[in-house]
Amino acid sequence: MPLPEPVEFHPGDIFFSTAENMFQRKEYGNALKIYDKYLERFPDGYRAPQALMKKALIHTALGEYDKSRTIYNHLIAKYPSSPVVSDARVEILVTFFNQGKYTQVINHAPHVLKHSLFKVHLLKTYTLVGDSHMAMGASTKALNYYLMAYTKTKVPEKENILLKIKSAASEVDPAIIISLFMRHKEELPVEDLIYRMGLTKAEWKKYEDTIILLSEFIKKFPENENVQSAKKLIHDINEKFTFKHNILGCLLPLSGPYTSYGNKILKCIEMALDQYNSRNRRSVIKLIVKDTESDPEKAALAVNELSEERVGAILGPVTTHESAALVAQEKRIPIITLGQKENIATLGDYVFRNFITPEMQVQALVSYAAQILKINRFAILYPDDKYGTTFMGLFQDELEAYGGEVIRAELYHPGQTDFAECIKKLAETQIELPEPPEEKTENSLPEPVLDFEAVFIPDGPTTSGLLIPQLAFYDVVGVHLFGTNLWHSERLIEMAKQFIQGAIVADGFFAGSNSQKVKDFVELFEETFHEKPGFIEAVAYDTAMILFDLVSRNDIQSRSEIKNEIMNLQGFQGVTGTTSFDFTGNAHKKLYLLQIQGDKFIELENHS
Repeated sequence: MPLPEPVEFHPGDIFFSTAENMFQRKEYGNALKIYDKYLERFPDGYRAPQALMKKALIHTALGEYDKSRTIYNHLIAKYPSSPVVSDARVEILVTFFNQGKYTQVINHAPHVLKHSLFKVHLLKTYTLVGDSHMAMGASTKALNYYLMAYTKTKVPEKENILLKIKSAASEVDPAIIISLFMRHKEELPVEDLIYRMGLTKAEWKKYEDTIILLSEFIKKFPENENVQSAKKLIHDINEKFTFKHNILGCLLPLSGPYTSYGNKILKCIEMALDQYNSRNRRSVIKLIVKDTESDPEKAALAVNELSEERVGAILGPVTTHESAALVAQEKRIPIITLGQKENIATLGDYVFRNFITPEMQVQALVSYAAQILKINRFAILYPDDKYGTTFMGLFQDELEAYGGEVIRAELYHPGQTDFAECIKKLAETQIELPEPPEEKTENSLPEPVLDFEAVFIPDGPTTSGLLIPQLAFYDVVGVHLFGTNLWHSERLIEMAKQFIQGAIVADGFFAGSNSQKVKDFVELFEETFHEKPGFIEAVAYDTAMILFDLVSRNDIQSRSEIKNEIMNLQGFQGVTGTTSFDFTGNAHKKLYLLQIQGDKFIELENHS
């Protein structure tokens, strides 16, 4: 019997073996020294790529990611044909991910995938890219990569990837989930996954998404063994959690510091309700009103209570917007808030706002000034507070967009009563008078002697009523005056009298409008409450009418459909003008432009 051939040992094997043992025991400092000795003595040894790989892994374990990448790149450059190069490329992605450099992971991944030979590398790369998208809040992209990872996963590891799929899918629209699953139907157990995702959505209390997923599951796979349990879950959800038609929730401050506003709005909503129900007796709306007391915690609690009542949508609140909106978004209940709270609609796709904004006013004023009056040189007098500086900045930007210019902007302090200094600065530059026109119309203004044609003053009626007469005193005459909706006040006319004539104001509602819809609304309001309505009552009325229609429609079966209908609403003709909602959840309105003539406001008809 022949003797076995002797095993040859490379001189560096002892070094490498010693380093490996230290690596396994996580004695990283000592291991690094031995790996370095190996590479120093045997730079071309057959284990050199592995030694470099282990060195880089140690630096990763120690959180020294830049050092790791340097070693990985050296390994790839020096030993391009080594079997560990694919591992090194993937581990470079790991270092980027651990540093929170998610964009680098995503950008470098295609190069890694191009050179990957084994499924394990594809799996790890797809997973890392998915994790990076999740960390960046891109759930849909993450889900797509997790699904690709799932196709490369062995059975024992599939549950781990499935957990990631479930986590990503919890934030993704069900229609997108189904589309992504069906894209991989040849490689994935699509029936099982859609069913599981339906159950996951239920766990997350996203019941409408559950119904969409399970309904599609039943439709596409009627023979599946889980169809009956899916039907039962849909039935249970419909019984307990989906909205009841013809029920609308309402959040208002009926007690607390804003009681007068809350009760005034409630009156108008109830008037709208009586009017709607009298016209639609087969689809009578029920209104469930909750008092927020202007308390954020009570507003949030009220939304939870309305969720239990299974309302289709919520109208309000007018204060404590954020706390109510956050819960409504979590519960997937469409909510239309009433108020100027900035960025409230950015809290989620179920959150909307229907109110007049500074942007709307500035757009209406500048458009009329530039396109109708052909004015392009403005001066601005504004208070040094948030209201004044906001309007000043918006007005300047909008005017520049029309090719106009703010010649001068002067601020004054809130509460100030003597405006001599800022007006003198405003009027310090004058221009020569042009030749007088041959014909003058009865309404034409005196020719200006200033280097601007109009003055914009974003302030309330009391301060503006003090300021405007002082303009004339210091010879700022012959210019147009523009103001915000705060100027829509009889007090301003009483204080400024002849000095305010011809001034132009933007507002979201005008009780004296020639619109028949407005006339009918004002007449009904005055008959009911013996006073004229203002903007807050009018916008509450319009919002109520929008939601009454949506919660009563038989073709709308889910709150997500109500949400989509609000988002797609275009050109609603209400008493606050034409209203549409954009993808951000904010309303867009064609505002009323009013001009002061004598002791009243007159609607300007010819504006865009």
